[in-house]
Amino acid sequence: MTIADSKQKSVLITGATDGLGKALALLLARRRYRVFAAGRSPEKLAELDALARAEKLPLETIALDVCSDDSVNRAVNRVLSAGGIDVLVNNAGVNYTAAVEDLTMDDWRAQFETNFFGVLRITRAVLPHMRERRSGRILMTSSLSGLVTAPTQGAYSSSKHALEALSNALRLELYPFGIPVILIEPGYIVTGIGKAAAELSRPYVQKGGPYASLYSRFFTNVNAARAKSKTTPEDCARVMLHSIEAAHPKPRYGVTSLFHFVKWSKWLLTDSAFDAMFRRRFGIVREE
Repeated sequence: MTIADSKQKSVLITGATDGLGKALALLLARRRYRVFAAGRSPEKLAELDALARAEKLPLETIALDVCSDDSVNRAVNRVLSAGGIDVLVNNAGVNYTAAVEDLTMDDWRAQFETNFFGVLRITRAVLPHMRERRSGRILMTSSLSGLVTAPTQGAYSSSKHALEALSNALRLELYPFGIPVILIEPGYIVTGIGKAAAELSRPYVQKGGPYASLYSRFFTNVNAARAKSKTTPEDCARVMLHSIEAAHPKPRYGVTSLFHFVKWSKWLLTDSAFDAMFRRRFGIVREE
């Protein structure tokens, strides 16, 4: 029996007020899943709530900060009291874009607090419920950066590599209890996280310094890639829906053609060749 069978299924989605999370929340609600859409922004939560009311969707919004134990416990208890959690989608994330040397230790902690410890916090809160029922499914929104690391992406990519390792461990540990753990690995998709990343990196870009030219080339390259991307948040949401409804889901699902190109390049190229490809792409040359 698949997740889509039997009674109406309940899904908790973090980071559900924008981008991939919002697209998935609306897709699932329109397919009559009971959706609990969680996020931090009161304004965005209100917008999503109004949309759900207008369409008479089975969607409820929840204020949730994955960096807070109290906030996570309140949100999870609310959903459990409403009947349980069949699917947890860990989608909340931020991106600190800057050179490793430029980012402060507070930046590094903030990066991991949301992208890794936030995921760990809410997953640990939900797991006892799923494990006792011997039922459930957990989706982890990773990234192309979970496979490879571009310059200026050291913090973000490190957090996604950590998320991949966490998911790999959970997938084995939860197998006896019938709880699949699934990695979703998008490439470039235009969402709010890109704009937020540009804002977070602004102080480092504006101050100049030894990495100024790298920042310029990086954002020029990324903006061009995003402009060419034909994959939408809704496309990604359909991949996530498939992973939710599959009787035997795969451990990971790639999204976008770039993801598949990078995946196979990692298999075929040496580390030195891959580094050379990145250096060419971002115009990185040795200074004399």
